[in-house]
Amino acid sequence: MIFSKNAIFPYPVLKNELDDYTENIFNLEVDLKDNTNEFIFEITYEIGSDYIKNLIDTKKAALFLVIRAKDNKFFRVENNSKVSIPKNRISLDNRTSIQLIIRAEEQIYFHDNNDLTGFYTGIKSKISIDKHCLLGLSNVVIFDGSMRKPFDIFEKRISSDLNSDIKIEVGSETIIIEYKHEDYQFVTSPNSSILNYPYIYMGMQKALMNMIKEKSEDGESLDFTDMEMPEEPLYAKLYNLLKSKGIDGVDIKNIDEVIYKSSDRILEKFSNVIKGLNENGN
Repeated sequence: MIFSKNAIFPYPVLKNELDDYTENIFNLEVDLKDNTNEFIFEITYEIGSDYIKNLIDTKKAALFLVIRAKDNKFFRVENNSKVSIPKNRISLDNRTSIQLIIRAEEQIYFHDNNDLTGFYTGIKSKISIDKHCLLGLSNVVIFDGSMRKPFDIFEKRISSDLNSDIKIEVGSETIIIEYKHEDYQFVTSPNSSILNYPYIYMGMQKALMNMIKEKSEDGESLDFTDMEMPEEPLYAKLYNLLKSKGIDGVDIKNIDEVIYKSSDRILEKFSNVIKGLNENGN
């Protein structure tokens, strides 16, 4: 099952909203691809605890991708961080939820877990969990079945009829960067994503400003603590991204800081979009 941020456990669990670990980081990002027969989930995750990472490396714990549409499906994640699922096994629809969990593969003792907060210093030697118990829960990523690009925040196009060399627009599903000529993407440069960063920044700034103005009560700030995920596809993606980075809100004054904290994954994904772009002429 998908566990919400309000889930409570009688033992330490690695989860972004909890304070059981000094580095309570367990972030998930998902890319979805498909072919005739399969859905392909390419996942990227970040785990803040060396203790938990060691349990996974030594096969004492395992990662499972949980996909909830009409029901819950569990799929083991191996080292390649890619899960291919036959289309006849799952159905993706509007508001499908995706989460990564860490499950114990044997009985786990916490006496040598030095990543726990000080609260557990005197009692961790008495804590153990049984096989199949949960050790960690990532953030929840929402897939909207109506999206053409379910997890992509940026979209790149070549438009030779542009009046300017580069144009940035905020669409309903993506932030669109249009280039008059493919050379303006710095395709041949090893630092393509870095050279494109000013355009990424401007697109993110424009999209976040729109989101603040449209979704906040005062037109100046958004607090994600009790906020439901927006229904608008692009705003839902921004919400998921910022929440996965541990960002609890955004306002007009801290937009620069928010973009900086969330830009690492955006730059990586942005540079990967180039392949096939020029071939398709989009």
